[in-house]
Amino acid sequence: MKGRGYVKGGHKKAALYIANEFKKHNLSGFNDNYFQTFYTSVNTQPGKISLTLNKNRLKPGTDFLINPSSPSIQGEFKTTYLSIEDIFRKKILLKKLDSSANKVLLLDLQKSNEISKDNKNKLNDIVNYLIYSPNIKCKATIIFKNEKLTWTGSTRENTKASFTVNKPTDVKTITTVNTNCESLFLEKEETQNIIGSVNGYSELDSTIIISAHYDHLGMMGKKTIFPGANDNASGVALLLELAKHYSQKNNQPKYDIIFIAFGGEEIELLGSKFYTDNPVSPLNKIKFMLNFDLAGTGDDGIKVVNATEFMNEFDKLIHINKNNSLLPAVKPRGPACNSDHCFFYNNGVPCFYIYTLGGIKAYHDIHDKYKTLPFTAFENYSQLLKLYIDAF
Repeated sequence: MKGRGYVKGGHKKAALYIANEFKKHNLSGFNDNYFQTFYTSVNTQPGKISLTLNKNRLKPGTDFLINPSSPSIQGEFKTTYLSIEDIFRKKILLKKLDSSANKVLLLDLQKSNEISKDNKNKLNDIVNYLIYSPNIKCKATIIFKNEKLTWTGSTRENTKASFTVNKPTDVKTITTVNTNCESLFLEKEETQNIIGSVNGYSELDSTIIISAHYDHLGMMGKKTIFPGANDNASGVALLLELAKHYSQKNNQPKYDIIFIAFGGEEIELLGSKFYTDNPVSPLNKIKFMLNFDLAGTGDDGIKVVNATEFMNEFDKLIHINKNNSLLPAVKPRGPACNSDHCFFYNNGVPCFYIYTLGGIKAYHDIHDKYKTLPFTAFENYSQLLKLYIDAF
């Protein structure tokens, strides 16, 4: 599905697939269908993407990433080199910046792991200024790091391009940079949440929310795909497993359950923010919300965000897991605004965000693929959740 982002309609293909699954399991729809439409700006890289240092052409996704907020850039450019020492020496930094107009600024941060935490924070602040400030007249910046390449999304377009390279490089020897990267800023892209529900047998006016975001980072260029198998196709798979289970007559839940596959999570939690501003059922009627992300491992159990806020509910989860010997561990974590539960929690809705622990480390990269995802505890994890939901 093209990485379920905003290139080649990936997010639309994913949404249609989920809606068809809801329909197959006879979930009640939202309005005339399952879609709650909203709009967002988003910067994309749907076209050519190349980066050549001297005569060494790098591989996108493997050797380098483009900053997702970058505008298009094309041409061959001379370079200005900055070491960590240069960045911390104000006179040298200003002198080099004066000579960097229309050049590519090379930031050699390959030894940043050797500096103190305080200096790292200062370095990050200066680097961000060099990348984003319109006062810096360079044509683009390239950051060289010895760290895993991790991409993200952006709802904005910057004034100049920037890249991150993690291929070991003698940066001082780079005299020319040749690049051809095509970006497209979409000011008003239509996207959606997918919402379906099943009715409970109780007459109590309460609902349970089951959610997971289906969007991911999409594509960088015409060939480089960020599949997002663990983040968060796995969470959607768990949501669909629960939707299938509770849609069956013999498994009718006590309370109404609303299943929500959120869009726009990777770009500032936009789908869940839109939902909490425009709920299909009053937020104060929600008995509990369970939000799933990164559900594809489980070697070391699960982590429960907001466990410390709702200790009775967490203790119940611990108790059910222990009595049924399902997962190796159910670990607590405090509040964190790091997934789609956030705006529900801020609106007073009791909720957990749960993710699996252990297994592969692929995240926001080209390696988060289905074929490398172990699903170590998926069946036991889903069984735990069914028992937990039934216990409300």
